[in-house]
Amino acid sequence: MSQLNTLFRKRINIPEDEPITFDSLESILEKTAHSIPFENLCILANKTKPITQENLFNKILVNHEGGLCYELNSILYLFLIENGFDAVLARGVVYNGAIQDYLPIGRTHVTILVTHNDQTYVIDTGFGANLPLKPVPLSGETVISSNGEFRIKKAANRHGDYVLELKLKHKDTDWRIGYCFDSTKPITDVSELDEVQTIIVEHEESPFNKNRLVTRLTADGNDTLTDTSFTQWADGNVTKEEIDFERYKNLLKQHFEM
Repeated sequence: MSQLNTLFRKRINIPEDEPITFDSLESILEKTAHSIPFENLCILANKTKPITQENLFNKILVNHEGGLCYELNSILYLFLIENGFDAVLARGVVYNGAIQDYLPIGRTHVTILVTHNDQTYVIDTGFGANLPLKPVPLSGETVISSNGEFRIKKAANRHGDYVLELKLKHKDTDWRIGYCFDSTKPITDVSELDEVQTIIVEHEESPFNKNRLVTRLTADGNDTLTDTSFTQWADGNVTKEEIDFERYKNLLKQHFEM
């Protein structure tokens, strides 16, 4: 067993000798979402490195950091490949409900496509607090998890050929668009995602190069930490605390082990 396989299992707390099957994915996605935060701290600290298997391994599994979609889904993709899955990465564009349009920075969301028994599914652990926590089939079937309802519809626009829609538990009353992705241009070499990282780091309209953001799902909701606030969702109830930098550092260690 490779070090990546061993340390990923250790990071999300699954036995080293446990076989990984398609039926295991729900548990793996939940454990990953609860263990590895979605965060942009390296970007704000000007400490980004090229996207390679070695750098992802060191950042997430050795140094116990989190990352953004192109890092979190890449490390999960590598783990799935090592465990015999038919998987590729795919790029997409996130939809901004506030402006009722897709983000102008282009295909900077990265997700995973897994094919099992002639059916293809989206596997995503890099979409902040919007995680399906289950494989979502491209067939259009609605999937219900502890985080809400998720489905995929065919699309025909310049951003891709499928759209992930979601209705988060306790947060959404209607379906909304999460992102559009392109299944026709699969990625198998994580180094191709350097372009995504460059856009995220440098683009003036990138949502991740201005302020610190750390979020992670919990057993009953999610925690989100920024430079100025700490927000907790628990069983549909939300609390928000305004904070200073000293409080930020303490909360980062207490709630995210960083």
